Amino acid sequence: MTLSPIILFVYNRPEHVQKCITSLLANDLATESDLYIYSDAPKNEEAQEAVMQVREYIHTVGGFKSVTIVERDHNWGLANSIIDGVTTLTHRYGRVIVLEDDLVVAPYFLRFMNDALETYKDEPRVGHIQACDFTQDATLPDTFLIKWTGSWGWATWERAWKHFNPNGKELLAELEQKGLTRTFDFNGKYGFTRMLRRQIEGKNNSWAIRWNATLFLKDILSLNVGRSLIQNEGFDGSGTNCGGGGLYASNLWITPLPVKKISPIEENIQARKCFERYYARTNSFWAKAIRRIKRTLKGDFGN
Repeated sequence: MTLSPIILFVYNRPEHVQKCITSLLANDLATESDLYIYSDAPKNEEAQEAVMQVREYIHTVGGFKSVTIVERDHNWGLANSIIDGVTTLTHRYGRVIVLEDDLVVAPYFLRFMNDALETYKDEPRVGHIQACDFTQDATLPDTFLIKWTGSWGWATWERAWKHFNPNGKELLAELEQKGLTRTFDFNGKYGFTRMLRRQIEGKNNSWAIRWNATLFLKDILSLNVGRSLIQNEGFDGSGTNCGGGGLYASNLWITPLPVKKISPIEENIQARKCFERYYARTNSFWAKAIRRIKRTLKGDFGN
């Protein structure tokens, strides 16, 4: 099996980057894996020092088969940087594992991702692998197929990424024309369509909502985990789009997670219902109001 390269996108959080790298190095396949680190440039003077600290650190990173650093000479923003990096490396290698700097990975993360990439490499209806589970729903199987793509610790192939449509207007128009917005929103339980509209309006610059919509419209599935191999530590107020509240907390699965090819290749409807229940529980008006009150009382004023 040819191991997939890893892309790590970093910006101005040196402590997060160090935690992410340390957790990657705890994987036995790290020494056999090529690591590409994309470092974005500061968007203002306030970010400059932290960006420099990150860049000083990443030039000390070792322990991988190779480490290649790409330092942007101007601020690209996360979305543009991810789209460019994933496009470049899937074209070069055919597959890629993608991480952001606020993620901590489990000891068998690389083993699982490479096994999954190899197992489903020739399956056109599977286009994405997602290694994070934040539902903490014990009824989910170890792995399952679903029409939804998470963006925390993921992987894909060139054959799938070539479908990526960066044009949010076109994606929204097709969703509406086909009457799929409610299904896209997990039966109306979470506003993914609203997120896409806000991307079109320039109120967010999410690459992930466009990738999610692209595969959804192509009827291409994601292989997801029911045992999380990722912890997102960005909900500490340090990130651009990350507030607090522990809404997406996960528990790392620290033992091997086997990959067995699912047959037939079709969406797991029970898993989809699990996500509907999760979003119904966490995204209702009262759930959000209670969460905001608790966070305010704790002095957490994140978005």
